[in-house]
Amino acid sequence: MTEKRYLKWYNKVGYGSGDIAGNVVYAFLTFFVMIYLSDTIGLNTGIVGTLMAVAKIFDGVSDVIFGSLIDKTKTKMGKARPWMLWPYLGCGVCLFAIFSIPTSWGQTAQYAFFFIFYVMLNAGFYTANNIAYSALTALITKNENERVQIGSLRFVFAFTTSTIIQAVTFGLVEHFGNDAAAWRIVALIYVIIGIISNTVSVLSMKELPEDEIEAKKAVDAPEEKYTLREAVGLLVKNKFYLLILGVYLLTQLYTAFTGVGTYYMTYVLGNKELMGYFASALNIPMIIGLLLVPTIVAKLGGMYKINYSGYALATIARILVIVAAYMGSVPMMLAFTAIASLGMCPLQGDLNAVIASASDYTYLTTGKRIDGTMYSCTSLGVKIGGGLGTAISGWLLAAAGFIEGGVATQPDSVLTMLNVMYLWLPAIFCGLVTFLLTKLNVEKANAKLLEPKN
Repeated sequence: MTEKRYLKWYNKVGYGSGDIAGNVVYAFLTFFVMIYLSDTIGLNTGIVGTLMAVAKIFDGVSDVIFGSLIDKTKTKMGKARPWMLWPYLGCGVCLFAIFSIPTSWGQTAQYAFFFIFYVMLNAGFYTANNIAYSALTALITKNENERVQIGSLRFVFAFTTSTIIQAVTFGLVEHFGNDAAAWRIVALIYVIIGIISNTVSVLSMKELPEDEIEAKKAVDAPEEKYTLREAVGLLVKNKFYLLILGVYLLTQLYTAFTGVGTYYMTYVLGNKELMGYFASALNIPMIIGLLLVPTIVAKLGGMYKINYSGYALATIARILVIVAAYMGSVPMMLAFTAIASLGMCPLQGDLNAVIASASDYTYLTTGKRIDGTMYSCTSLGVKIGGGLGTAISGWLLAAAGFIEGGVATQPDSVLTMLNVMYLWLPAIFCGLVTFLLTKLNVEKANAKLLEPKN
């Protein structure tokens, strides 16, 4: 029996394009905020790292709160779309502010300015927007193949945007004067692009009626009501949620430490223009692979095996990146980086569908739908994993003796630390993700729950 289709091609493309907006914020922050703060503003990487770590306390509280609010929202636009639309305006303001730290202020005031807007962005506006965007996977279609398709398209746009940002940002900053004012101009350009793409994405979709989403529920069943505390309890009891959260944390740590590439290219390889080549090696294979993921998943009849097999390949390839680096071969580093990205693309493409299946698991075992709260793992994992990774990067650089202010060379201790951060840690994170994926067979669990009772 053929599954009902819910989405037209323009709905799928419109949904996917929403991650242009998300990565205008995420990629710009991940890859450039630390080097902007250290080399342009002159702030200490260790102190910045500490501020980022403290900000995660606020993040951890806000994710589940916004997820629960989305679950309880009822408007003409639906549950999630309003939360995706309006908070992004706040994202734009905060992103611009972070890259507009007044250079005439004292350092204490500069640290405070950065911290306030960083917390507002991550714990507030970005959380609301990102959880709502992710939750739409379960709210605009019930067709699993369509969920995989829009998840793949989402990350095609995400990695394309990330590639472009990594490739052109240094050049744009150089073009506009290579100073603090130049970073403000570049930030403003990205904010405008983000607001436009986010708005177009929201308007391109329509959420399904609530009664259709909950079609499996008995007609005469009473409406389920639950508190935030109960929603958190439902998440904790879902082992697949915890596994997905772990996967998100580790993949974002991976991204954060590959983000050290801005320093690695500048100080270890001695050519920051290589950032664009490594960004292409990371993202172009991912983009190509993501276009094939829906077909591969459909042919294999599931997501489980392709996910952990792909990450096993990625782990081997990242180990070979280390070997190539110590051999001094940049072309081999680029080649193995590309192979690793190809191995990661199945999970990137179907992870939203995996979360939707995990949400179905909660419904099948408890009778309660908590799609918004379930998708808090996307924002929670992104922010804690990415933020903590960036924070730890700052601590490690400071501990190694990093010299702020955009100097030409760094001490040998810093170069050694950059090798550990950019080469070794990503390989370790890949191995840990592979292990978690071997446990993440939610499809089998749901199928067993749906088997007729004898």
